[in-house]
Amino acid sequence: MIGVFDSGIGGLTLLHEIIRQLPNEQYCYYADTENVPYSTKSEEEIKGFVEKAIQYFLSRNVKAIVLACNTATNVCVEDLRSRLEIPIIAIQPAVKVAVDHDTSELDAQRKKILVCATPITLRSSRFQRLVDSLNADGIVERMALPELVKLAEREEFGEEAEIYISQTLEQIDIAAFGSIVLGCTHFTYFEPIFYQLAPQLSIFDGNEGTARHLKNILGKLNLLSQKTENKLSVEYIESGKPTQNLARFERYIARIEQLT
Repeated sequence: MIGVFDSGIGGLTLLHEIIRQLPNEQYCYYADTENVPYSTKSEEEIKGFVEKAIQYFLSRNVKAIVLACNTATNVCVEDLRSRLEIPIIAIQPAVKVAVDHDTSELDAQRKKILVCATPITLRSSRFQRLVDSLNADGIVERMALPELVKLAEREEFGEEAEIYISQTLEQIDIAAFGSIVLGCTHFTYFEPIFYQLAPQLSIFDGNEGTARHLKNILGKLNLLSQKTENKLSVEYIESGKPTQNLARFERYIARIEQLT
């Protein structure tokens, strides 16, 4: 079994991609819906929330844990990897994908990259190290969109979200940008709005790369399920307890299917 953790329902977008790449596995999806959004919490609180999920996963003997929450990744991943023996796969904003997508050889011709994420992710030293490693500090611009997490959790993907995103994008010179990186798994639900408002930009998230990394790591450790006849199974856990609202998760999965 593979454990996938998120503060709420954002990580379902990553889970969907993982299942596409690894369809013969069993999954436990843990949504900390009692405490979402994490963007309003302190780092110590977040560490406590994540630790509860980790202990649940360990009690289920998962073979790997995926942090589908960028905020949790920035707060906890180094500590978790230092003390746990099982693989910890962590999502991060797909800045490298966006940088590689721009084939301009001259810095003067490089388009800017707009990274949309939660405030904790954007101000974290981990994110800064990522940008520095790509020599992209001069072209990366940060934009915090914390309200998108709340809108996604309320299943509000229409006019209110469009107004919020539109008003935020109006604060920048969009013509200077070549791509948008959605640095929060909740934000992937709103890809159609980003495409509508900025059709000239390329849009990236970290889901495909994270799923591929998980597959590679499990393969190297000989932990991939070899039984092609295995039937896919997903358990949905909300803050430590089996969900009492499976229909809600199914609605989100249906929406993700429409996006792909």
